[in-house]
Amino acid sequence: MNNLIKHKLDTLYEMSSGISSTPDQAGHGSPFLSFSSVFNNFFLPEELSDKMKISEQESKSLSINEGDVFLTRTSETIDELGISSVALKDYPKSSFSGFLKRLRPIDKEKVYPKYMSYYFRAPYFRKVMLNNATLTLRASLNENIFSYLNIYLPKYSEQKKIGDFLYLITKKINLNNKINENIIKISKDIFDYWFVQYDFPNKKNNPYKSTGGKMVYNAKLETKVPYEWEFKDLGSIIKIHSGYPFKSETYNEKGKYNILTIKNIHSHKMDISKFNKIENIPNNMKEHCNLNIGDMLISLTGEVGRICYATANNFLLNQRVGLIKPKKNFKDFEPYIYFLLHSEFINKSFLNNAGGSNQDNLSPIKSLKIKFICPPIELMDMFSKQVKPLIKTLIIKQTENIKLLELQKNLISGFSSGRIKIDY
Repeated sequence: MNNLIKHKLDTLYEMSSGISSTPDQAGHGSPFLSFSSVFNNFFLPEELSDKMKISEQESKSLSINEGDVFLTRTSETIDELGISSVALKDYPKSSFSGFLKRLRPIDKEKVYPKYMSYYFRAPYFRKVMLNNATLTLRASLNENIFSYLNIYLPKYSEQKKIGDFLYLITKKINLNNKINENIIKISKDIFDYWFVQYDFPNKKNNPYKSTGGKMVYNAKLETKVPYEWEFKDLGSIIKIHSGYPFKSETYNEKGKYNILTIKNIHSHKMDISKFNKIENIPNNMKEHCNLNIGDMLISLTGEVGRICYATANNFLLNQRVGLIKPKKNFKDFEPYIYFLLHSEFINKSFLNNAGGSNQDNLSPIKSLKIKFICPPIELMDMFSKQVKPLIKTLIIKQTENIKLLELQKNLISGFSSGRIKIDY
């Protein structure tokens, strides 16, 4: 830490509490910074979507200015305490939640906002927050620590270089996310237009239903569907392999093998910012649930039916995650299958088929019996060929983001501890 300068935190920032609002204030009025906006963002969003009615006096005391740091101060779990987000601009007439603490810079020449955003999420500071949390009915920060907590920072000119460099990585990650959001929207729009509205291209390349394509009434769906489309069950086009029933008590932070669980499976996205590890596995483990980039995954418990592509190697699946494999004759139609499984009809069917006493459980066997109205092979092929390049880009961008986040995490840890110096 030779290049780092020791500071008392309360000599750098002054702390303020957020608004204790009443129900009639919420939902209208001025922009409002919520707990979730801080928790989910290194930097405050460009626009604050929530609203809160506040007085002129409250507008002054609860203001949000460039350089302000917001920390989550109370939550259901200790892990959610002390999560930070930094304002990179002023938010006129805005206010912030009573579940947050605002740290306002006393001297802006000592703390660079972009650097401090990453510093406050670095392992060292997060560990300090968790070690000083209290847990009664809810987890809360011990606010007294801010009067005696020491933090170690490089000089301002170095903070600026480091913060700007790390921010470039964040911007690249955000750009990739935006590209992927557009890919998903475009692909879903095409799927809905072809397979829900039935306006797929006919032989003359005109929209089938809108130009008088033959439709027949289907009693099961209680609506008309294209002529010659037929009901099939999911088991006719896919297989679902569930992972291994690892025991959670065997998970540890230093295990040899990475384990993927339902917390890592989101709709259209695999999140491995946190994951479990295990030291030993059965001999046949890798044969039936080792993961490869591009594999299709589904959550089988909790919020069932979340589906995404695997965007990292070297993971094993636990029993709460399913691996979806197209059957032999349908391998080329995997993009169609992916968006079929995301369709509203199939998603509702997953939920209806889930059962369990403590939480929902989706049986792969029952899931494969779900029926859907299946288009001709030629149409699945046409859709898949159009969407496949987009899916390829989606997987590349998500894989790139995982590597960028890991790089950024290591750099933040190195810079904040003084192990890494920036030299340019």
